[in-house]
Amino acid sequence: MKLPRRTFLHLAAGAVALPTVSRVAQAQAYPSRPVRLIVPFAPGGVNDIAARLVSQSLSERLGQQFLIENRPGGGGNIGIEAVVRAPADGYTLLVVGTTAAINATLFDKLNYNFIRDIAPVASIVRVPHVMQVNPSFPAVTVSEFIAYAKANPGKISMGSGGNGSPAHVIGELFKMMAGVNLVHVPYRGGAPALTNLLGGQPRNTPSEIVGKLNTEINVGLADPKLKARFADLGGTVLPNSSAAFGKLIADDTEKWGKVIKFSGSKPD
Repeated sequence: MKLPRRTFLHLAAGAVALPTVSRVAQAQAYPSRPVRLIVPFAPGGVNDIAARLVSQSLSERLGQQFLIENRPGGGGNIGIEAVVRAPADGYTLLVVGTTAAINATLFDKLNYNFIRDIAPVASIVRVPHVMQVNPSFPAVTVSEFIAYAKANPGKISMGSGGNGSPAHVIGELFKMMAGVNLVHVPYRGGAPALTNLLGGQPRNTPSEIVGKLNTEINVGLADPKLKARFADLGGTVLPNSSAAFGKLIADDTEKWGKVIKFSGSKPD
């Protein structure tokens, strides 16, 4: 049977539209079961606390449990790999800090490419880093510290939570910018700090689900109560589009890559 051309074109248009309709319906029904939020660090740190605040907000807004799963180890790589290998369906999310941008250059070989394999969802909070010195140290301002360090090269120790940790790499950036020679002393056991909390999921997750999560997270971040809780952590909420967040990740990866190469930093 030969169909009139107009009928054929209508049928073809309908066939093309079906996948889009299906993805929209999938996003509208999301989430229909509990969602895992993997934190690649031990409980109790800033990353973990912030993740729990966001998971509570999402659970209340979307009517499903967003469950925290701590996967520490390998400088955050174990948890990140778990998300990379998960189905791209929006039910396994990643919560990670600046470590992901650092690891891209710090490790010679990784089983993933963060920018290629993880889809950015939403930035959450910016937490500043601060410099602390012993009360007996003969400098009380940053400018005084720099002047003293230049007058005493190699005589001041700089502690961090380990080689390649955010505190270490930030310290190396300070050394570069100030032109000072500090001796890095790595310690173990420090809770990972962060400058931005990153949210992501497997790269091929439907864009409609990514968009829904981004919207819900940003609405939650506008809640004065949630803002106050993050302020108690010393952080400022950082609502953003997923595209702008992706650019932030790329920029951070490039920035910290330059610092790591300049300093010659290696993982523990």
